[in-house]
Amino acid sequence: METEKYPSYGNWVSANMIRKFIAVFVMIGIVDAALWFLEDWLWLKILFAFFTVFILACIVYFHRARRWFAADGGDIQNKVLDLLVSYIHWNGNGIALDIGCGSGALTIRLAKKYDEANITGVDYWGGGWGYGQKQCEENAVIEGVADRTEFRQASAAKLPFSDDSFDLVVSNLTFHEVRDSKSKLDLVKEALRVLKRGGGFVFQDLFLLKSFYGTTDELTAAVRTMGVNNLHFVDTSKSSFIPKALKLPFMVGAMGLLYGEKQ
Repeated sequence: METEKYPSYGNWVSANMIRKFIAVFVMIGIVDAALWFLEDWLWLKILFAFFTVFILACIVYFHRARRWFAADGGDIQNKVLDLLVSYIHWNGNGIALDIGCGSGALTIRLAKKYDEANITGVDYWGGGWGYGQKQCEENAVIEGVADRTEFRQASAAKLPFSDDSFDLVVSNLTFHEVRDSKSKLDLVKEALRVLKRGGGFVFQDLFLLKSFYGTTDELTAAVRTMGVNNLHFVDTSKSSFIPKALKLPFMVGAMGLLYGEKQ
């Protein structure tokens, strides 16, 4: 009897990251314990004890956050994607691009929602997340949309597509992770470059981080100069389904959403 297969979309808090924290905790703990056998260096003992407690707190926090994001936990990961999709205004005719597709979750969600559309997902797939092109393709097969999805490796800083290629462009929590672009606004501009005139876009990222995007007014003013119509900004970090503990800047506490059309 053939075992039923299920898609694997991973978790935004990777198990690998938690394992690294545990390894650091063990190493610091060993050093701290050894120091207490010495008569002097009280300040160093206290310092290592502080770091041991801090790392332990990080392990507990990220383990809990992983449960919140998981589909069988708080399901926050899917709810964030649903939130982005709810701002898409598209008839589903044509082709769409998902920038930073990760495990293919949003790309596949769009293919299932718009059954006449073809969706391309691109990602750099760095080693830190544990995602990959093969995983995306396998998920698409399991979800029954492999014939209308394509996955390619590419950087959001230099998309391998001609100008005005797509009818819809989306991106979820990707721009802030891109390392090969000094300006995050350049990534927004590059995403708009491949969007057809009259096409729609929905970008969700940590847009409330002033160090990346400036103030909200500065962000929207900059994007308007890129040739867009009906630009809207939504502070999605205030969404009621997000637990307070996740509303930290390095999680989704700085999350915002831009949507509109290209002129």
